[in-house]
Amino acid sequence: MPRQAGHSAEIRILSAVLVVCCQCISLPALAGDDKDGPFEFDHRLRYDSSGLWARKYQLAVEYGLVAGALGVALYEGSESRMGNVAWKTLDSMLITAGIVQIAKPAFSRMRPSQSDDSGKFFQGHGNRSFPSGEVAHVAAAVAPMLMEYGQEKPWLYAAAGTLLVYDSVARMKTRGHWLSDVIAGTAIGAGTGYFMEKRPQSLIVSTLPGGVFIGYSKRW
Repeated sequence: MPRQAGHSAEIRILSAVLVVCCQCISLPALAGDDKDGPFEFDHRLRYDSSGLWARKYQLAVEYGLVAGALGVALYEGSESRMGNVAWKTLDSMLITAGIVQIAKPAFSRMRPSQSDDSGKFFQGHGNRSFPSGEVAHVAAAVAPMLMEYGQEKPWLYAAAGTLLVYDSVARMKTRGHWLSDVIAGTAIGAGTGYFMEKRPQSLIVSTLPGGVFIGYSKRW
């Protein structure tokens, strides 16, 4: 299959997965009474940081994805298929982090832990709810992998979707974010991951002499 045609199919599948994920993320929020703000679907969920929703598990997902991508990139290098995807994943997460760090102070939205009014944007320093950085990082981490391997290994869509939905709902349950925050984060991360995966070579690797990183698997 030509690469362009393969990408078209992957884009359609990835878009469908993201739509399903956003629908699943929305389910906990649909029963709430407080639906104010510009999007008319945001409200605070009942606070819950116990068990599965504990903060340590949310951080484990984000840091685990970073560690996994970095480990594969260093081990495989940039010349193998898997290594190339891992380096692009690191590109995706770094660029996503940059976008989020600009967007958060620009929108300066109050978190659900700070206010029960979801319409409080542009509130100044210390208000960093929109968009969700953690959810953006999860989406940025899984998008390149899905674009590269999704059609060969369809179970990856379910695994990636589960991580994305879990982290999104967990961030809302601990009142770190509104529903629109996590949806925006998903869009930013997935969009960045898509464009990074389309590149023939990782941005990080392309800055190296010769544009190649020899992985530990080939050095030893």
